[in-house]
Amino acid sequence: MAFSVNTNVGAMAALQSLNATNKELATTQSRINTGLEVSSTKDDSARYTIASKLRGDVGTMKAVTSSLNRAKSTTDVAVAGAEQIQDLVNQMSSKTKEAQDAGLDQTSRDSVAKDLTSLKTQVNSIIDSSEFNGVNLLKAPAASTTVGSVSALMSTKSTSASDTINVANQATDTDFATAAGTKGAAIALANAGAADTLQTALGTFSDKVKTTLSNLGAASRQLDGQLQFTSKLSDVVEAGIGNLVDADLAKESARLQAAQVKQQLGVQALSIANQAPQTITSLFR
Repeated sequence: MAFSVNTNVGAMAALQSLNATNKELATTQSRINTGLEVSSTKDDSARYTIASKLRGDVGTMKAVTSSLNRAKSTTDVAVAGAEQIQDLVNQMSSKTKEAQDAGLDQTSRDSVAKDLTSLKTQVNSIIDSSEFNGVNLLKAPAASTTVGSVSALMSTKSTSASDTINVANQATDTDFATAAGTKGAAIALANAGAADTLQTALGTFSDKVKTTLSNLGAASRQLDGQLQFTSKLSDVVEAGIGNLVDADLAKESARLQAAQVKQQLGVQALSIANQAPQTITSLFR
């Protein structure tokens, strides 16, 4: 091998090796900083593209979850209202039974009617208050609007009405008005016969409330089940994204230490190679 001060082959080789080590060290530090093995399409285009699509799916699942939560909250508010209404109707039926006694004097019957009117007011108040996010499943919507029912997306693939969970309006206020009279009007019991009529009407309404509770309960359970499934699916997809792009920090830690040692050795090797031409001066002494 010729001695030359113009071309230092050893230094060039040492520099190339040091540059490679520095690049490896930068890559490892980036993975440790971000926690990602694939943080850019430059790292791995295929895995990056798949992970990006899956992240979009997770975002869509969040929208589905939000839709399901809104529908469930609306339904649960209606369930709470219907359960309370059932209790009040039972109380009304009990008091109406008292008024059916033909031997009861009219003053006592009028007193029962006042109690019934008070309970009727409570029922109407509960119906009016059983609203969430502007939707009241117990109150019939105005003829000019469809607000009164609620629907929720079932999955990220929902594209039509058949892919949604729909909870119909129960129109409890209309049924109660049929049973107990117009909202705001006092209940009057002129005689035992009037009490008999009211008792029959309340019985019919009570059956409708039971049906309402059954419908709302079934809808709430369905929404619960879909929420649980969507949550699990989201977790699985996020885990899949992690498997594709997350860095193994234990391995990266070991690589970092190895690269740092290689860097130090590379600097020393380059320093030694740079000093080699100086030996040529000894030939001219």
